[in-house]
Amino acid sequence: MEFRPCIDIHNGSVKQIVGSSLKDTGSTATDNFISGMDAGYYANMYKNDGFKGGHVIILNPEESPYYKADLAQAEKALKAFSGGMQAGGGINAYNALKFLNMGASHVIVTSYVFRNGIIDYKRLKELSAITGKERLVLDLSCRYTGDGYYIVTDRWQKVTKEKLDLKFMEKLGAYCDEFLVHAVDVEGMASGIEKDVIKILAGCNKEVTYAGGIHSIEDIAYIEEHGRGNVNFTIGSALDLFGGNIPYASLKKYSAISV
Repeated sequence: MEFRPCIDIHNGSVKQIVGSSLKDTGSTATDNFISGMDAGYYANMYKNDGFKGGHVIILNPEESPYYKADLAQAEKALKAFSGGMQAGGGINAYNALKFLNMGASHVIVTSYVFRNGIIDYKRLKELSAITGKERLVLDLSCRYTGDGYYIVTDRWQKVTKEKLDLKFMEKLGAYCDEFLVHAVDVEGMASGIEKDVIKILAGCNKEVTYAGGIHSIEDIAYIEEHGRGNVNFTIGSALDLFGGNIPYASLKKYSAISV
């Protein structure tokens, strides 16, 4: 199990937001924390501390007036830790190589490979061929809808018909290297993890990272035990770097690199 750090970028700043509050209209979101440091600062920190495999996420759509500033922030991070961080947010077949060439180890994709609420395998196969499956991460962020967890797309605003389970993940695994799974209902809330999501991910035969709701060392211990050591984790709002209570320094034992 590894700690995978994050850099979330919204309206040109490194932020932590309440995930369910994100809206494209007006580029609005409920902010938990707005950093005075740029994305390159955090990427350098993660590099120096050996935290490889984290993600840089652009939260505005490409048509947003803030997108250019977001992209500049992302580029700072990817160049500062070349080959050490993944890039996500609006990735598609037309811009994926741009982010890889900026220095991303992988690109993270959700919305582009979904159409009409289901996976578009034609798009997925084409994208996997462009990036190489070893450089593609599928974001299977999900929301509980009554009979299970369903994948959400378009910056977590649309619930699809695709259910998060091991059969679905095994099928998608033929086209990607890893999965990133945000439990959207608790993302940015620092209110506790979605334990049932952890139990699903524990059986995954691919590298997988969980995000959402972590607010204590006990949550991390639960992920380690019930994820059977197979589930990596990321922390946003609860981390002291972003105004929370979990000490960043306490996570160094979960580093992927000896420094």
